[in-house]
Amino acid sequence: MRYTWLDEYLLNKVGVTKDLQTDWNWIRYKIEEKMFAAVCLGENNEPYYITLKLEPAEGDFFRQQYKDIIPGYYMNKTHWNSIQPDGEVPDDVLKDLLDKSYQLVLGGFSKKKQQEILENSILAEEISCCGTECTKCSFYGNPCKGCNASLGKVFHAPEGGACAIYECSVNQKKYKTCKTCESLPCEIWRKTKDPSMSDEEFEKSIQERIEQLRK
Repeated sequence: MRYTWLDEYLLNKVGVTKDLQTDWNWIRYKIEEKMFAAVCLGENNEPYYITLKLEPAEGDFFRQQYKDIIPGYYMNKTHWNSIQPDGEVPDDVLKDLLDKSYQLVLGGFSKKKQQEILENSILAEEISCCGTECTKCSFYGNPCKGCNASLGKVFHAPEGGACAIYECSVNQKKYKTCKTCESLPCEIWRKTKDPSMSDEEFEKSIQERIEQLRK
């Protein structure tokens, strides 16, 4: 797929999570439980379509402008549109369409719910996928922006790579956090022990992080 920026771009939006819908083999991007975009995967798990929501008139307009935009693939063809992942739709146009889809779905919530989504998202940005409260870390701000903001490439991660926990939970298993993993706490957690901690302190920190994730 030529739009290699898509995943990071969408996950940086307020309140967005993603999952893998195994029955359809779609990677879905959602606000709460409402999908606003999806990457439809083919037989070899290669992107087949990028699907998003638009106002009917806008969808019709853009389909006339670009041959790589068609009525929604396996979706309501009035409101949804699908885009060839290796087509000729310019990056800035696709970003604009994704923004429109996001705003359309977000706007479907009540004003109160939209505020709640915003507040919860701000709080979530401060909690890493392993339950660490980034703002309490002495490295937060400089040199580390935090787990979520840096996509797991925190100060203690291998150069150019993500923390092993983030790599497993978010990049590979497509979880938002380790909360839903059946193996919590797993061997990867135990291999990332801060050497400055005693075993007792480390076990206590694990329990505190698990409690943080389950709030």
